[in-house]
Amino acid sequence: MTVPRFGGFRFDRFSGLYLWAMFIVVFSVWEPQTFPTMDTVHAIASTQAVETMLAIAVLVPLAAGAYDLSAGATINFSTILVSVLQTVNGWSMWPSIIVTLLCCALIGVFNGFVVVRLGVNSFIATLGAGAIIGALQSVVTGQRQPLPPVGSAWTDLTQREVLGFQVVVFYMLILAVVVWWGMAHTPAGRYVQAVGGNAEAARLSGVPVGRWTWLTLICSASICGIAGVCYASLSGPSLAFGPGLLLPAFAAAFLGSTQLHPGRFNVWGTVIAVFVLATGVKGLQLVTSVQWLSDMFNGVALISAVAFAVWRQRRALELRRRSVKPAALGAAAEESAAVAD
Repeated sequence: MTVPRFGGFRFDRFSGLYLWAMFIVVFSVWEPQTFPTMDTVHAIASTQAVETMLAIAVLVPLAAGAYDLSAGATINFSTILVSVLQTVNGWSMWPSIIVTLLCCALIGVFNGFVVVRLGVNSFIATLGAGAIIGALQSVVTGQRQPLPPVGSAWTDLTQREVLGFQVVVFYMLILAVVVWWGMAHTPAGRYVQAVGGNAEAARLSGVPVGRWTWLTLICSASICGIAGVCYASLSGPSLAFGPGLLLPAFAAAFLGSTQLHPGRFNVWGTVIAVFVLATGVKGLQLVTSVQWLSDMFNGVALISAVAFAVWRQRRALELRRRSVKPAALGAAAEESAAVAD
């Protein structure tokens, strides 16, 4: 089957962009007064900045073949901790942020220890770690909603406007550029991709698989810390927002793996996926008041993305087998002819 091309843009690599364009056209026609406005653009960009950071966080260990299911609990914990340190302990903003990020990095160290040293499957290990983090959060807060920090410096950290967008959008873009550069243009990124592609082959090639898996989990937790601090500054502390962001983050990461570089987890594919999903959800919210559409939309996207990725993998294997068979038959025929001579 030939993959459609549109001006050189293969559909299988850029389907997210076509889907995004379709959403924009459909909802602009459906809701011309509210959807095709700069207010909608600014709202989507600002509300999805933290979600994009979380999607990048789960993307990093996925590239190495590991899962970080504690990411939702980690981002929630960082939001609570940075708030409590300021409102309850009386710390200033920057020491609170630094300590929060260090604590999140330690969560990544713990996850890496359980996965690499104890040999626990990353899915189970990080799922259990998420429960432990939730318990620690309850200890820190006493299960009471903490007050949000006050002060212009704290709100300006993410809410100050630059070119009409809240500055948190530019934090997200900077983070995306840094992670993209690290994964696509450094030896570290190539090692991570090698581990995720075939851990055993990477090990036989001399790559320290455990070390790179461990580092990706630390990186994931640290990014969750950054995202949690930004969420606290944007919206204030919340006891239960993090787990709700986990499904959209994984949906975006897997959907992003079908874009730009199909079959590979990549940063810009994930960023595109976040905003494709967000545009669809925003449009649906404007045309209907049904509350469960967002979860259903993200769930369908996750299942569809994984199914498409599996189909691509099977198709690639089938094409490889078909190409090997004629070569093997040709070699066998040459050998038979040589024996006959």
